[in-house]
Amino acid sequence: MRMKSQLRDFLANRGGNIAITFALLLVPVITAVGLSLDYVRAYNIRTKMQADLDTALLAVAKDFGTLSDAAIEEKIQDWFAAQTDLTGKGYDLSDVQINTNSQEVTAKAKVTVPTTLLKVADIDSVDVSVSSSVAGPGSSYMNVYIVLDKSASMLLAATAAGQNKMLSSQAGCAFACHTSEGATFKYKNKSYTTVYGLAKAMGVQLRTDVALNAVAEVLDMIDTYDSTHKRIKVAFYTIGETATEVLAPTTSTTNARKVLSDDKSGMTSATSEDATYFDYSMTALKKLIGTSGDGTTAGSPLKLVLMLTDGVQSERNWVLQSNSGIRFPSSAGTLQKDVTPLNPAWCKEIKDLKASFGVLYTEYLPMTWDWGYNATVGQTMSSSNYKSVWGGTFSTANNNTTRLNYIPTALEACASGKSLYLQANSSAEIEAGLSSLFQQYVAKVRLTN
Repeated sequence: MRMKSQLRDFLANRGGNIAITFALLLVPVITAVGLSLDYVRAYNIRTKMQADLDTALLAVAKDFGTLSDAAIEEKIQDWFAAQTDLTGKGYDLSDVQINTNSQEVTAKAKVTVPTTLLKVADIDSVDVSVSSSVAGPGSSYMNVYIVLDKSASMLLAATAAGQNKMLSSQAGCAFACHTSEGATFKYKNKSYTTVYGLAKAMGVQLRTDVALNAVAEVLDMIDTYDSTHKRIKVAFYTIGETATEVLAPTTSTTNARKVLSDDKSGMTSATSEDATYFDYSMTALKKLIGTSGDGTTAGSPLKLVLMLTDGVQSERNWVLQSNSGIRFPSSAGTLQKDVTPLNPAWCKEIKDLKASFGVLYTEYLPMTWDWGYNATVGQTMSSSNYKSVWGGTFSTANNNTTRLNYIPTALEACASGKSLYLQANSSAEIEAGLSSLFQQYVAKVRLTN
């Protein structure tokens, strides 16, 4: 009887059994958790190392033909070291291969990552490796289509100082006052019949002037990436009531610069159009550009569209106080409701071409003291004819958003991706914007692996 009682007590006492069982199960549990945590850590390191290697290779792509293979490899090593901060981390960059003829460079990088919890399973480290291949600037054929908004609003002063200068002039306005409606303005004993003429006489830099400087920056970059002028073509277009081809695709940046400085070309700030119809313009532009190729031949170029715009769909009548509408004959008061952001759906016309669509938004500066601003883009989306006239759709949460604040939302959706959308509110940012979009695109398409 006593033995049976002792046996029963032993079987009833499970504390020791649980402890042993838990200890046995703990190892695989820790291993599983450790595998997850150490995997995430290794993955993050791999992602960072891949980006660093891509950056290093992209940095030397333009040096083909100017540096020796040894110098290019040294530059890659230096760039990679600078990006990764190699001190004590054991990164190894090896197997750098440079093909001068095909203008391609490849490289591999690896690192041994110490584990944490996986040490319980006797796994002290894991090896992480990446590879990258970059084609040089002479490897792809590309057409770059630069599109400038030619609406009168692009004739706004480019800076707040310039707008204040116009406000204090005889014109007495800074927003949507680019036509004189019969007025005469005097400045330094000379008379001017347009606000535009007055602005130029006063030395006020306009947004269109800045836009042209931005285009010139892109031309400079094309000269750098295609020094032989055999692979990258540039074309100029304007949009207003429709899309107009100013310069057909050409490899000659010299001719492009001549067009850029010629007032008769229609690209300069000496000209503007009475309306901005993105719906009409995108359809017309689609026909002019055509479907993008794969970049392997001159007949099948990659296509990049860079549009510089203030993003406003509008008609000129609202400020001219006229009933002779171009598209919608109506009162000026009614047409003020038509001054709204573009509908991003219209941009699908370009993206359907498999072309990359970059958009630079030249921001409006809030001018709450100006009647024109307050009557149009300063008003809410719910008070506009965005839906009824232009067919635009937006979230109900945006009904009370000002039209001004909704413009960047619409334009970002218009671009091919976030990386191909920029907004600029200063002349310096506008001038740098187009070249930045161009550079980002070129960097992307040159990554071949």
